Amino acid sequence: MTDRPSPPDDTARASVAASLFAEVLVVEQLARALIVRSLPRGMQISHFSVLNLLAHLSDERTPAQLAEAFHLTRGAMSNTLARLEWAGHVHIRPDWDDARRKLVSISLSGRAARDAALAAILPVMTDVVRDIGAEHARAALPALRALRERLEKAG
Repeated sequence: MTDRPSPPDDTARASVAASLFAEVLVVEQLARALIVRSLPRGMQISHFSVLNLLAHLSDERTPAQLAEAFHLTRGAMSNTLARLEWAGHVHIRPDWDDARRKLVSISLSGRAARDAALAAILPVMTDVVRDIGAEHARAALPALRALRERLEKAG
């Protein structure tokens, strides 16, 4: 094998890829920290995320479906669901058609907790968009969606 330099396009692409992923990872860390500080006491991002998804759905989900939706292990999702059930935010019942499965739905208390969390974090997120400019935020959305969709395909 000969050590040939990479074509300029490959080098430029690798540089853009490294910069993009570095920015996404740092933004994720900072956004997570900002949201955690804004959430009501005792609520974690994982709790809010599950409640938010269940609030948007019109039907129940299995723990396995929820784990898949969040790209988590079943054990991690079971832990989150156990905490939400203990707090009274979700109902977990047996699946009457398949006793091996359970079904999860959001409770009235869960909807109220989700709404309170959203009310707490929305002003913080809105401030960030205001500060960077709605046009910049709107312009970033197509690239971020495309990145998410590509990463979801990679599994």
